[in-house]
Amino acid sequence: MSVSPFLARIREKRPLMLDGAMGTMLQAAGLPLGVSPEEFCMQRPDILQGIHAAYVDTGVDIITSCTFGGNPCKLPAGLDVHDFSRRMVETARAAAARASRKVFVAGNIGPTGHFASPLGDMEPADLIAAFAAQIRGLVAGGCDLLLVETQFDLAEARAAVVAARQVCDLPVMVSMTFEQGVSLTGSSPTIFAETMQNLGVDVVGTNCSLGPDQMLPVVRELLEVCACPVMVEPNAGLPELRDGVTVFPLGPEEFAAKTAHFAALGARVLGGCCGTTPQHMAALRQALDRVELRSAGSAPAPRGMCLTSRSQLVRFAPDAPFVIIGERINPTGKKELTAQLQAGQFDEALRFADEQIAAGAQVLDVNVGASLVDEKQLLPELTRRLVGRVLTPLSLDSSNAEAIAAALPYCPGSCLVNSVSGESGRMETLGPLCRDYGAPFILLPLKGAELPVSAAERIAILEKLLLEAEALRIPRRLMLVDILALAVSSKPEGALACLDMIRWCREQGLPTTLGLSNLSFGLPARDLLNASFLCMGAGAGLSSCIANPSAARLHEAFDALNVLRGHDAHAAGFIARYAQWKATAPQTTGGAQASTRARTLGEAVLLGDRENVLPLLRAELEKGAQPFALVNEVLIPAITEVGNRYERREYFLPQLIRAAETMQAAFAELKPLLEESRGPEERPVIVVATVEGDIHDIGKNIVALLLGNHGFDVVDAGKDVPAETIVACALEHKAAIIGLSALMTTTMVRMEDTIRAVRERNLPIRVMVGGAAVTQAFADAIGADAYCEDAVSAVRAAKKFISQG
Repeated sequence: MSVSPFLARIREKRPLMLDGAMGTMLQAAGLPLGVSPEEFCMQRPDILQGIHAAYVDTGVDIITSCTFGGNPCKLPAGLDVHDFSRRMVETARAAAARASRKVFVAGNIGPTGHFASPLGDMEPADLIAAFAAQIRGLVAGGCDLLLVETQFDLAEARAAVVAARQVCDLPVMVSMTFEQGVSLTGSSPTIFAETMQNLGVDVVGTNCSLGPDQMLPVVRELLEVCACPVMVEPNAGLPELRDGVTVFPLGPEEFAAKTAHFAALGARVLGGCCGTTPQHMAALRQALDRVELRSAGSAPAPRGMCLTSRSQLVRFAPDAPFVIIGERINPTGKKELTAQLQAGQFDEALRFADEQIAAGAQVLDVNVGASLVDEKQLLPELTRRLVGRVLTPLSLDSSNAEAIAAALPYCPGSCLVNSVSGESGRMETLGPLCRDYGAPFILLPLKGAELPVSAAERIAILEKLLLEAEALRIPRRLMLVDILALAVSSKPEGALACLDMIRWCREQGLPTTLGLSNLSFGLPARDLLNASFLCMGAGAGLSSCIANPSAARLHEAFDALNVLRGHDAHAAGFIARYAQWKATAPQTTGGAQASTRARTLGEAVLLGDRENVLPLLRAELEKGAQPFALVNEVLIPAITEVGNRYERREYFLPQLIRAAETMQAAFAELKPLLEESRGPEERPVIVVATVEGDIHDIGKNIVALLLGNHGFDVVDAGKDVPAETIVACALEHKAAIIGLSALMTTTMVRMEDTIRAVRERNLPIRVMVGGAAVTQAFADAIGADAYCEDAVSAVRAAKKFISQG
C-alpha cells in the first residue's frame, strides 16, 4: 500500500507546521456578535479564504478547514453538514493552491459537546454516526488528512477515529486538551496516547487551554510514550482581559521561541491555537530554522500491549507488572448468575465485578454466554453498566462476533477481545473490527477440533494466524497470545509445552496469557499447582493469566513475584500485606480500585452506587431514621466528601457525575417525606446559563447537577442566552445567584454584559463565572463575584454567598 504524501513528508527531518487560530482571525475580520463562525464563513468565503491565504504565505505546511463546529450536534440550523464541510474544505484548498509548494488541507473535527453513554446522553453508535456524517463532507471537499482536535474525553476521541476508519483511509491526527496533567474526564497523556496508537492514529498531540510553558510536561510525557509523531499546538499564553477585550499575552517572537523548543525535544508537527496569528506562525517558521532537531528514528519503541479505560492503563509485557484478568463474570457453573442473565438482570455480575476488583484484578473478563440468553443484547448492556460503574479495563468474552461488535462502542478506551482463533472466518470477522476500534485481542493457537499439545504444533498455527493478521493490516501491538493451557492430569507434557510457547512469544515480542485453572483441572490442591505454574511461567516471561483473583495461594505468588521482579518498590506493598503472615491464613489484598458495592447509604453516594442507593435508603427509613437527619447527616456529608476527592484528583468527572446522580435519586425519594413533615422546602435559587454566542453546555450541566445535590433550586436558562434574558430569568425566579459558562475565548467576553446589567440595576444577585478559557484574572477584570474552575468550586462559592446573605 502506497504511503500518503502527508505521511511521507512527516518523515523528513524538518518538522511540519500547522496554521494558527481561526477564531482570533475571524474576530479581527469582523465576525458579528451573535453570528456563529460557521454561518459567517458560509456568507463570506472571501474573508475565510483570505485568512487561509495569510497562513499559507507564512510558510505553514498544513492549513485546517473552518469546520471545528461542523458536526450535526453543533452546526447551526439551516446548514447541511455534508455541504458545509465540503465547501469549507474547498475554500481552504483554493487558498492552498496559490502556494508554489504542497500545502496540505486538514479537515478539522471538534467535539460534539456530548458525552457518550453511560457517562452522558448520547449512544456511542450515534456519536460515531455524527462524526461520520461530517467526515464524508470533508472527504468530498478533498482534504488531505483529518485533524480531530481539542478533545476532552477519551470515548469521544475514539469515536471520531472509528468514524474516520469507516469512511476513508486518510491519515488521522488526534489532539487532546489537558489541564493539571489530565483531560476533563481523567485521562493522562499516556492513556490517551496508548489508546490512540492502538487505533492506528498517525499523529498524536495536544492543543488549547495552555501556553507553551504550561504544556511542556504534557509534551514530554507524550514524547516518552509515542512511537508515532507528536503534534503540539499551544495557545499564545493564558488569556487576559485588557480594556474589555480578551487578549493572549505572548507576542510572535516569544511564542515562537518557546514553541520551537518542542521541535528540539522531538515533536514533528507544530502549530498555534487560541490567540495565534499569521505573525506568530511566521516567527515560528524562522525560529525552527535555528533549532537543532532531534535525530530521526529516536521515538520510543512500542512496549508490549496496552489496555485502557478513561483513567487506568494496564500494560502487558515481560518487563511490566504481572496482570491478573478476573474470570468470575462467566455463567459456566454458576446457577445464580445464569438465572439472572436469563432474566436480564445483572446484580450478580456486578457483585462479581466488585469482588474481583477489591481482590486485585486489573482487568475484568465479561462473559454472558448461557442458554436462553441473547448475547447480542446482554453483552453490550452489561458492558455499558460496568463502564459506568468501574474504572477497570474490560475483556469482552464471547464466541458471538455480533455481540462483541455491539459491546465494543461502549468501552471508552482500549478493551480486550477474547478471542480470535484459527476457527474459520474468526480472524476475517473480528480482526478488522478490533483494528478499527483499537481493541487488543487474545490470539488463540487453535484450529479445528484437535487440541495442539506440543509447542511446535501451537507455534505453527500461531504463525499462520500472524500472517492472516498482517494481511488485514492488524499490528502486533494489538495481540495477546493465549499459550493454551491443557490439564496436566491428562496431558503431563502440557505445562512444559506452555513454557516453550512463552519463550517463543517473548522472542517475537508478543505478550502472553493463559487460563490458569485449566492446568490443574481434575487434581487436588489446585491453588497450589496454579500458583506454582504462575511462578514458572513468569520466570519464562508470561505476562498475565485469566484466573480467580480471590484465590489465596495465587495472590501470595503474585505479590512475591512483584517484589522479586522489582515492581514493588522497597517491598512496601508486600510488607503491608504480609507483616503478620501465617502460611495457612489467606491474605486480603488491595486492588487497583475499591469495591463499588455500597454497604451503607453514605457509601452509596460516595461510591456512586445508583443500583443500591434506594434499597439502602428504604432500609434506613424502616429502621426509624428521620428524613431530615438522613439528608443533613448522611447524604450531604457524603456528597461533600466526593467533592473533596475530586479536588484532590482522587476522583475524576465520571465518578463525580455518578455520585451526583446517586445523590439525586436518594433526594427524589426523600423529597415527599420532607415536604410532608415540614412543607415545601425553601431552597436558594440559582440561574445557570451559557452566554450569548456559545452553544456549549456540558460544563453548565455538570455544575447544575452538583448544585442541585447541595440544596439549591437550579433554573437552567439554556445556552446561547443574551444577558437581558439571563437577568430577566433571575428576577422571575427570585434568584440569589447567577452562574455563567463559556467555552470559547470569542464568547467569554459576553459574561461582562450580564454583570454590567446586574450592577446597573443594583440587583442583590451574585454572579459567578467559569469555563475552559476563563481564569481568575479574567473573572476579576470583569467584576465577577467568584471564579469557579470546576463544579466543586462552584458549589463552594454558591454556599459562601448564601451564608453571607
